[in-house]
Amino acid sequence: MSDMEAAPSLTGRLLVATPVLTDPNFARSVVLLLDHDPQGALGVVLNRPTPVDVAAVLDGWAPLAGDPAVLFQGGPVALDSALAVAVVPGEDHHDAPLGWRRVHGAIGLVDLEAPPEVLAGVLGGMRVFAGYSGWSPGQLEDEIAEGAWHLVDCEAGDLSCTRPDRLWREVLRRQRGPLAMLATYPDDPLLN
Repeated sequence: MSDMEAAPSLTGRLLVATPVLTDPNFARSVVLLLDHDPQGALGVVLNRPTPVDVAAVLDGWAPLAGDPAVLFQGGPVALDSALAVAVVPGEDHHDAPLGWRRVHGAIGLVDLEAPPEVLAGVLGGMRVFAGYSGWSPGQLEDEIAEGAWHLVDCEAGDLSCTRPDRLWREVLRRQRGPLAMLATYPDDPLLN
């Protein structure tokens, strides 16, 4: 592909791990892509809650965090850093609220250096992630081509799913055709 024919950005889409992806960081994971361009990709795993309460690590942000109000492990990179993603409901995101930067549609990044009260009442759902998932140039495209990931559309509710343990199956179940059947794939096919 020439430089003139850049691949479309996958920002805002979901990566759903296929059953063949057994890396413990990503097995049965659902990853929201926050950035994708020729320099690589960055995302967060939406269905890896930790037992750590948001209140224990970020003063004032717990009331804005969705249920469960815990840190999520966003991926294996930079686990000692926090990244917050939130939905701002409404149609017009041209006048983004202070402390929130649109990534795709109603989904955006939250500036955790801003006072939480600035965003109180504005956010429709927020998750705080310890770390993130990252891919070097071409790496994600290769993994998709090798069958490690299914690429599907994100729905705003995916970010604030109250049962993250069910998100992998729920995202697959709403797809059309053969992907919906994968939702019934057993955790251990040898026990089937």
